[in-house]
Amino acid sequence: MGGALIVIPSRMASTRLPDKPLADIHGVPMIVHVWRRAMEAELGRVVVATDSDAIAAAIRAAGGEAQMTRADHQNGTDRIFEAVQSLDPGRTSGFIVNVQGDLPTIEPRLIRSCLEALTAEPSADIATLACEITVEEERTNPNVVKAVGTPIGPNRLRALYFTRATAPSGAGPLYHHIGMYAYTRSALERFVALPPAPLEQRERLEQLRALEAGMRIDVGLVDTVPLGVDTPADLERARRLLGPA
Repeated sequence: MGGALIVIPSRMASTRLPDKPLADIHGVPMIVHVWRRAMEAELGRVVVATDSDAIAAAIRAAGGEAQMTRADHQNGTDRIFEAVQSLDPGRTSGFIVNVQGDLPTIEPRLIRSCLEALTAEPSADIATLACEITVEEERTNPNVVKAVGTPIGPNRLRALYFTRATAPSGAGPLYHHIGMYAYTRSALERFVALPPAPLEQRERLEQLRALEAGMRIDVGLVDTVPLGVDTPADLERARRLLGPA
């Protein structure tokens, strides 16, 4: 099985922060910051998959690679799959890593941790990340998705469920799910061919489609939750964290 292909899906769809991928952070578009972090992970080829000429132009101007995709995709996974088919028709990349395009401050080590969680277990189909919740408000916040799993090794879980509810009950840690994924090539192909599943639709969590179909998702436990930029306040925080270029 070949190496990894990192794909960053990006589109101009945000309503709370218009033109979000091109938001200026110290003179550099946000999507370029994400691309730089992914390059620094040094896992292999990094490509931004987009339906926007402006996003593609920003990435290419920075020296990166962009792949144009259709505008009608319902989610980032479908966009990634279309890009992968065009980028790697010979199937030389055995692993696909999905890095969200709104994580300009993400540490490259987290991207590496996601792939490591997949490659550590041959029977895993998909891997993702989670961090133990330490802020009390997050335990009951439905916008903080919780990863529920059983321990399978140091800092690793096998996922049993993902939920917006406070779960599991009882004493013990809760884990904040981080929306980054690594797939085996065959798992990505299987996932995008599956129809939306009942629990996926009820919880509005795409990863439940895989669990409902019997696919295995392993979770790497990390020590930080990267900042996702969704609002002007988030953008200001990212500017503070990154500092002048």
